[in-house]
Amino acid sequence: MHGGAPDGRRGGKPDRLREAHAHIAAHGRSMEMLDLSGCRSLAECLDAIARAASDGSRSWVLAHGLRIESWPEARWPSIRELDGATGAKPCVVMSFDHHSACANSAAMRAAKIKAGDCIEPGGVVCVDAAGGETGGLREGAAGRGWAAAPEPDRAARVRHVASSLRALSAMGYAHVDDMLSQSWLGAILNELEREGSLACDVGLYAPVAALAEVAGTRAGWESSRVRLRGGKIFVDGTLNSRTAAMLTDYRDAAPGFPRGQALMGVGDVVEAMHAVHGVMGDGGELAAHAIGDAAVRVVLDGVEAWQRELAGARVRESVKVRIEHAEVVDAADVGRFAALGVTASLQPCHLLADVEALARYLPHRLDRVLPIRDLIASGLVPGRSLVFGSDVPIVRANPEDSILATTTRKRADMPCSAAIAPEQAIDERTAWACFGRGH
Repeated sequence: MHGGAPDGRRGGKPDRLREAHAHIAAHGRSMEMLDLSGCRSLAECLDAIARAASDGSRSWVLAHGLRIESWPEARWPSIRELDGATGAKPCVVMSFDHHSACANSAAMRAAKIKAGDCIEPGGVVCVDAAGGETGGLREGAAGRGWAAAPEPDRAARVRHVASSLRALSAMGYAHVDDMLSQSWLGAILNELEREGSLACDVGLYAPVAALAEVAGTRAGWESSRVRLRGGKIFVDGTLNSRTAAMLTDYRDAAPGFPRGQALMGVGDVVEAMHAVHGVMGDGGELAAHAIGDAAVRVVLDGVEAWQRELAGARVRESVKVRIEHAEVVDAADVGRFAALGVTASLQPCHLLADVEALARYLPHRLDRVLPIRDLIASGLVPGRSLVFGSDVPIVRANPEDSILATTTRKRADMPCSAAIAPEQAIDERTAWACFGRGH
């Protein structure tokens, strides 16, 4: 993608970067998994899976990084193809966005799921036109299939967390916000800090449903370098899975979901804000995954409803809200971020991986993809209320990828005519400022 990192002065690169959206343990674990991101076709993918399945040290084949939109076939491996490549060894292959997957027959049995099952939240076990099994898993079903594999033991978790933070530190990150933090993560970070091997400061965002449990343990691990900051919710899915909630129909939509999948409504967002405040008090933060323009609007409407509720009660409770991803934002909602005090936590590097999916599924909304220039013009401040991250291991964490995406709006090997919403490009100095330390 982009060339070597600039020095500490050129282009306004901060000396200490903030990675505002990462999954630390998953990143470290992914380093030990089969990575399919380099596969250029279905045949290459199946060949890599077959080689991994022949490795006697693996009880399961867990693979990640699948990006079918970049292949000539533009389709998932079928359950029959996976069975042929793996035999009786369970196999789950996760899309790079971690919102859809495919599984072989052995993994489907291990997960106790079958074609046509609906698994919350928003999960579907896909079927073909005749109602037969395909191995396709979407949203909650993908998580169910992945979770059927044996979990790493504590020693492996420590190794994964430490290796992830070392890798992020080597890229220049001094602070990392971990999204969807596991209940055991704080204790491992504390152990690394006591040993003198904690490579980055870390802010934790636990699932809202588990926030009280995690907060109950914080006295044993929280420090000036490791802080519990709030909770995380999912308001929709992803673009590549066609589950991001949109205001208009997808072209070539997923069957039964013309506008994606809304996983939460306005009332749910307000309820989550109350839950965060109940646990964290004033200053607690709610990180809301919202990729499609309809999901972004739901979160903004939720914040507005919360603020009306507090004004009516004449109280001043404070919950900070940050919208994660906001990959498509309707023009009518751009100014509402600053007006409502909502932070835009963006991952511009996703643009580089999503080019084909955007062109295929949302050709009529390309002008609304990552409207960064408009968000700044509306009042968001780079490094404060407008922050950048990567979502690693969804895509790699190299900050240069987001610099490339925000300044050129395309991959390096693409002509200028392929740029998506080039009018939203910003200069390199401003882009680097979005990686500044906001805490």
